[in-house]
Amino acid sequence: MQQESFTIEQAMRAMERYCAYQERCHKEVETKLHKMNMIPLAQDEIIMHLLQHDFLNETRFSASFARGKFRIKSWGIRRITSELKARGISKRNIEIALKEIHIEDYEAVFDTLSRKRLKQLSSEKNKYTKRKKLADYLLYRGWESDRVYAKTIELIP
Repeated sequence: MQQESFTIEQAMRAMERYCAYQERCHKEVETKLHKMNMIPLAQDEIIMHLLQHDFLNETRFSASFARGKFRIKSWGIRRITSELKARGISKRNIEIALKEIHIEDYEAVFDTLSRKRLKQLSSEKNKYTKRKKLADYLLYRGWESDRVYAKTIELIP
């Protein structure tokens, strides 16, 4: 089975659609171009075109990513930061992205998420096991450990 080949123009149009559909980071675009079997020189040309025509913007991507993961998945700052780092986003863009999350909203979501998870653990009788399960859940979602441990002690005295 032969791999489909693309001209630079075809690949450029495909990547414009790919980036227009939703915000993308450089790493996602590079991976997609690699899967399209584009040579590095063509990849660079296409990425430059996407940057010049504002299809690709890492600051916009990181801000959108942070807002979405916080609002939809209730992720904490630690998880959002590590996911952005894994995508090769700069420290400056990560800081800009985290400013998208307001502290009042952050605390409200944390409280709501903690109480919701505690209700799901109602069948657990041992308070230490219940605390551990609640803490593990919140830590996995990327909430800060000091905040998590304070909340578990507050909710499960």
